Amino acid sequence: MEQLYEQNTILDTAFKILKHDELSLEMKAYAKEHNIPIIDDSGLETVLQFLKLKKPKRILEIGSAIGYWATIISRHTNADVVTIEREVGNFEKACEYIAKSSVSDHITIYRADALKFDVSSLEGQVFDVIFIDAAKSAYQRFFEKFEPFLADDGLMISDNLLFHGHIFIDREDLSRNLRDLTRKIKTYSAWLAQHPNYETIFLPLGDGIAFSYRVLHKVGIDNGGIDDEQKA
Repeated sequence: MEQLYEQNTILDTAFKILKHDELSLEMKAYAKEHNIPIIDDSGLETVLQFLKLKKPKRILEIGSAIGYWATIISRHTNADVVTIEREVGNFEKACEYIAKSSVSDHITIYRADALKFDVSSLEGQVFDVIFIDAAKSAYQRFFEKFEPFLADDGLMISDNLLFHGHIFIDREDLSRNLRDLTRKIKTYSAWLAQHPNYETIFLPLGDGIAFSYRVLHKVGIDNGGIDDEQKA
């Protein structure tokens, strides 16, 4: 996918949004050296294209890693980002990078397991976008736990749904752990696709991204089943 992105002549023109700075390049190099998974450029470009339309003011990220996504997204959108990271080493490195960034005043990071995170810390806050990129086995629980903080017209983004292509491999060719994770990712994707309150777009870019928009249902009328839109 990354190779296709780099060769895409349209994205290499003025339509391309993603712009790296010295810090983001340093973070990419660190992530590669230490085998820390971060979103690739094709995934970032896709997210930024959607956010260009959404124009979010507040974003919640589940799974900071080293702060790569949060710093780039905040720099490109001017949005305030709240992000949560469980792993101590990643959290400390994220704090270091966020402090060095030009958007440090716009990013709040918590060190916590997102599933155990005390949501009272978010009381009164509403987010235009929630980005999920943490433990694959818990995506649905992340979605359900933090959905109450999503704006009525908010956007949920779920990353890594292709799981490095593992979802396309026959189950017998995977380890027991990978088979279990693959099953949970497929189950989550199916759950998203059938969710009555969201319209979801799945894109095979980056490592697979889903964009789920909250649906504002119209109230139907029993007489003939005519809804508000038809009535108008």
